[in-house]
Amino acid sequence: MGLIEIKNVRKSYGSLNAVDNVSLNINEGEIFGLLGPNGAGKSTLISILCTLLPPDSGEILVNNHDLKKSSAEIKKVLGLVPQEIALYPTLTARENLMFWGRMYGVGGKLLRERVDEALEMAGLKDRAKEVIESYSGGMKRRINIAAALLHHPKIVIMDEPTVGIDPQSRNHILETVIKLNKEGMTVIYTSHYMEEVEFLCSRIAIMDHGKVIASGSKEDLQKLVGSNDTINISMTNMKASVEGELRKIEGVMNLTMVDGNLSIAVQSVDAVLAKIISTLDAHKCKIQTIDIKQPNLESVFLHLTGRALRD
Repeated sequence: MGLIEIKNVRKSYGSLNAVDNVSLNINEGEIFGLLGPNGAGKSTLISILCTLLPPDSGEILVNNHDLKKSSAEIKKVLGLVPQEIALYPTLTARENLMFWGRMYGVGGKLLRERVDEALEMAGLKDRAKEVIESYSGGMKRRINIAAALLHHPKIVIMDEPTVGIDPQSRNHILETVIKLNKEGMTVIYTSHYMEEVEFLCSRIAIMDHGKVIASGSKEDLQKLVGSNDTINISMTNMKASVEGELRKIEGVMNLTMVDGNLSIAVQSVDAVLAKIISTLDAHKCKIQTIDIKQPNLESVFLHLTGRALRD
């Protein structure tokens, strides 16, 4: 039995199936990744899990509590880092954390200690008296995470926590996730950044159009594309007409063309690379770079859907 069990959960908005018969098991003490493009259903599933949205059907158990019957008990063990910044811009970082700590039911000396601890973890103790609206995007996200940890939850859910931030803050957040997990916290991490999920997560579910299209360890998922390699080519003067010709090349398994970038899954690089280059040259596409990659989560997604992760 997992710490979180999601069974046949559905959520629709009119004809849109935002979450379409999703079943997942998340174990205690792991970093579990939800990977998929924007609009895949990740945030809707997280909102259901946090009791913010009722599912249309299905069952969810969190820490042995039924979501429909014991939502108050579930909220006690959950910490949520929402995709949007949930802070008051005209309050200082410390004032924000004091407010959210009280909302979690923490008070007195313990709250002050927890706020100091959270500011230290965020690396912003020296900026604690500055108002949030003066912070950079990355600093706001770090305080956003700190606010979710004030009640020492058993599970923390991070919904796209590194969107639109600087590299320094991004690295700080990834290091924080690893540290929290080493201290025993279960982390659910949603992202459309494949490299983050590959780096952090022991098990992963890939979502697309509201469905879980694959789940398992990184190794399990990579087996889905066998030994296929991926050739990534960036170019100028790319022409749509070349796509059909490339697909006819024997050994080309799948391909996608996005904004001057061509990604091709192939059985053998040696067998097809010369033909690919020749075809592009014949269509007067000017190659800038060629990068060859072993199977990864990006190639798994391409294999399963026929399109790139960020489409």
